Amino acid sequence: MLDLGLEGRTVLVTGATGAIGSAAARAFAEQGARVALAFRHRREAAEALAVELSGPDRGRAFAVPYALDDAASPRWVVAAVEEHWGGLDVLVAAARRRGARREPHARFEDVPEEHWRPLVAGAFAPAIRTVQWAVAGMRKRGWGRIALVAPPHVPGGDPGGEFHGVARAGLGGLVRGLVGEVGGDGVLLNAVCPGPTPPDRPPTAPEGFTTPESSTTSPEDIARALVFLCSAANGAITGETLTLAGRR
Repeated sequence: MLDLGLEGRTVLVTGATGAIGSAAARAFAEQGARVALAFRHRREAAEALAVELSGPDRGRAFAVPYALDDAASPRWVVAAVEEHWGGLDVLVAAARRRGARREPHARFEDVPEEHWRPLVAGAFAPAIRTVQWAVAGMRKRGWGRIALVAPPHVPGGDPGGEFHGVARAGLGGLVRGLVGEVGGDGVLLNAVCPGPTPPDRPPTAPEGFTTPESSTTSPEDIARALVFLCSAANGAITGETLTLAGRR
């Protein structure tokens, strides 16, 4: 059996109340890691998940506020984890902002800035700030894993796909650009780009229900990739952007 080396490791998951973030938090907890759950609005959901993952000693998970639009929030969140557990080993940055709804038939030149700015700028600045604060301690301790969850891949030609593509490219550039600087200190970092995800299982669906072939990846699929990339079993993959396209 492959030893992922996550027992007792400390993990920070931002966007922990979202579908991908919560699946990732559960997957790390299943490997024996301690998980800090960073949330923006859904405090009750984050605290309930912390209770679920805390284990018998009630000390293996806790919830912590995290605001994408507050420049001081990443520093405070990382400091809270390091103070609580003595260090941070793994960062999974799954929090992201969504743009305003785009009219399906709007031309590119007519898309207002309030639509694309959250998709583009909102993907960069919070990730850069959080990585800056997380990587400092990892380098001092000589070990760390970072995974940035990029905006999902959408089929070519879909409205808004170009803005998601810019955001993905920016996060990919961030991880590639840092490889040479932090790799020698034992820190590996990658980006994960989700493919199309299946719809929720209908509440009246019979046992054995499966989603259509066109629905390709689930939050659990993404979580498993994040766990491997952020584990001790990954000793060489860094600076990459992994697209989880699933079935084609």
